[in-house]
Amino acid sequence: MERGLSPQITAADVTRLAELADVAARTFPLACPPSATTEDIAAFIAENLTAAHFADYVADPGRDVLTATDDGRIVGYAMMIRGVPDNDDVARAVTARPAVELSKMYVLPDAHGSGVSAALMSAALDGATAQGAASVWLGVNQHNDRAQRFYAKHGFAITGTKTFRLGNHIEQDYVMVRPA
Repeated sequence: MERGLSPQITAADVTRLAELADVAARTFPLACPPSATTEDIAAFIAENLTAAHFADYVADPGRDVLTATDDGRIVGYAMMIRGVPDNDDVARAVTARPAVELSKMYVLPDAHGSGVSAALMSAALDGATAQGAASVWLGVNQHNDRAQRFYAKHGFAITGTKTFRLGNHIEQDYVMVRPA
């Protein structure tokens, strides 16, 4: 992808869920800590990032799935979920309500640095604002410095911690929040 181009950001197209799942499967490992095993990563993908799962996500009125395309090819995606889960750690970290979670935001490596991530983030934040959210929150692995820098650049601040199960391992995440 040429650097600095403006990708098209749209709601996920139900006719392209297999391609979206492929992008998810290729990008999820990029955010995993070095301690994550290939078996645990593969199990997470199979349990959460298949075309069938994306069909459920797209149909869920509490979620918004956005895709970024360049020359007709999906190069990234984001998923927003309205609310805060029933999790004490997250509830303590996310105090401004109503809140929207930036649950997933991934971009293919060949599109890194091209503006796709920034365009997805802008669209996600605009969507949260349009829904009346007071804040947007996310969880990011404590070892994923690149993602943490990106989120901080977009106004997110660490407000707490939470755990994330990846296979048989419990990973430590930061909870980052920003006003919508």
